[in-house]
Amino acid sequence: MSTRPRTPGPSTPAPGKVALPELGEMKRRGDTIVMITSYDAPSARLADAAGVELILVGDTAAMVMLGHESTVPATLDEMIFLTRAVTRVARHPLVIGDLPFGTYEISDEQAVASAIRMVKEGGADVVKLEGAGRMVSRTRAIAESNIGIMGHIGLTPQSATKLGGFKAQGRTGAAAIRLYEQALELEDAGCFALVLEAVPAAVSARISEALSIPTIGIGAGSACDGQVLVWHDLLGLYAGRTPRFVKQYANLAQEIGTALRRYVDDVRSRAFPEEQHTYSIPEEELAEFEAGIAALSIR
Repeated sequence: MSTRPRTPGPSTPAPGKVALPELGEMKRRGDTIVMITSYDAPSARLADAAGVELILVGDTAAMVMLGHESTVPATLDEMIFLTRAVTRVARHPLVIGDLPFGTYEISDEQAVASAIRMVKEGGADVVKLEGAGRMVSRTRAIAESNIGIMGHIGLTPQSATKLGGFKAQGRTGAAAIRLYEQALELEDAGCFALVLEAVPAAVSARISEALSIPTIGIGAGSACDGQVLVWHDLLGLYAGRTPRFVKQYANLAQEIGTALRRYVDDVRSRAFPEEQHTYSIPEEELAEFEAGIAALSIR
């Protein structure tokens, strides 16, 4: 396991946008990087105020925002729309636009074109894609187009069916060696950081030590250079299955449900709106109004 010291990130955002070199410096200092997903302006504004370094507009939006059973149905147009909402208000964090399934697999040219759209139309600072193998070539092509690229290995939700479902990866010696090799290949291809998802902590620690770029863990142990969680998971807003690696910091779904039921009850009982929620009209203006509609013979 890594013995590098870890220190908390800032409690308030520093002035200016996080730059890619700053992430590398944080790794070298042993400062932990905080990443969170966000899909709209209100959540991005709150994440910014909390002092996170990275916001990922992830294709998990397909599940937590759009009601799909997996991330696969997300389209590039949808991801650009959501990314644009985040980039309008995120001032300090680096915003990462996730490239959805089907937007980079065909060719290097397709990958670069999708990345360019995410940056130009979505306003993303950088992009992310999943996988290694042929995706190393896609990664290199995007990096050589002067677009920052984050890699993602381990459990890759876009190819979960091929992996046998949403299961931890790298749990055999051979599989762990493949992940290690993939990490080195993606670094060499130009990634500025690498997400490790559902990977044994000991394997993630060795990968993190071997790389000069930061690793961001999700279900990959505390030795990674940073951590990420999905907004709806950590706040208790997602009604679907929650992975074992999620720590829920609030149960907002319960609180929102309680508030909505109170609203329904107040409206039906006419307890809402109260006088303080309504607008008045001067008596003389009301009299003129009543006289006017009487003259019009309106009911």
